[in-house]
Amino acid sequence: MVIDFHTHVFPEKIAQKTIDFLAAKSNGKPWTNGTVDELLEHMKSSKVDLSVALPVLTKPSQFESVNDFAYRINERFSSVKKDGLISFAGIHPKCEDIDGKMKQLKKLGFKGVKIHPDYQDAYIDDEGYIQVLRSAKEYDLIVVTHSGIDDGYIGEPVKCPPKLIKKVIDLVGHKKFVLGHYGSHEQWDEVLELIAGEDVYLDTAFCLHQIDETLFKKILEKHGDDKVLFATDCPWQNMESYLKILNGYNLGAETTDKILYKNALKLLDL
Repeated sequence: MVIDFHTHVFPEKIAQKTIDFLAAKSNGKPWTNGTVDELLEHMKSSKVDLSVALPVLTKPSQFESVNDFAYRINERFSSVKKDGLISFAGIHPKCEDIDGKMKQLKKLGFKGVKIHPDYQDAYIDDEGYIQVLRSAKEYDLIVVTHSGIDDGYIGEPVKCPPKLIKKVIDLVGHKKFVLGHYGSHEQWDEVLELIAGEDVYLDTAFCLHQIDETLFKKILEKHGDDKVLFATDCPWQNMESYLKILNGYNLGAETTDKILYKNALKLLDL
């Protein structure tokens, strides 16, 4: 089995426009057009069984529309056991009544939320994010954050660097906190020093084609193989090529299986 813990989809009517905008902003190459159906096709050809879709609110007013789309995805795939999709919800640090909204998302059956400090123009230690994490801890929700450098914001201050992540971990201590891009994109030396070994998860989204294999393994050894999740950031990376890279690391069957699906199954309570 293979679970991709970090993917993105958009409503069909805006998917291509959104993908084109993001590709131009980050100088990236998309592998799908951003629709649910193309993600499913890519999963099928890559032999990925389940993906987690992570929506991002770029402003608080999108809370209802974005999460309505996410809820409809979950309704569509609620009885699917393979080739399926689970969508998290999105929340913004400037939303009013964050605790109330997090409680609402839990009641709607969401397993977690996605935040993105760069796109939401707030540092990870912003009080809004602290409240998101505290509420997630109370309501047993996963929180996935973009961490490290974002290719769409090159040259700008990094909103979620390892130093601030460590501060937030110490402050809140939420055990279902997932740091996208292996702890902090393109800041992996600091991840090894400050984050590896903390009681959080690291996903492999948009890092396997860049990170040095030796450094990847050093972080893995220090962090532990039960807290790492396979992820691609599709449509921004190719699932098949990421599986080839990970399998090429020769981590052993037990560790590889944990990363590919066992850790995700446990975290998602499936």
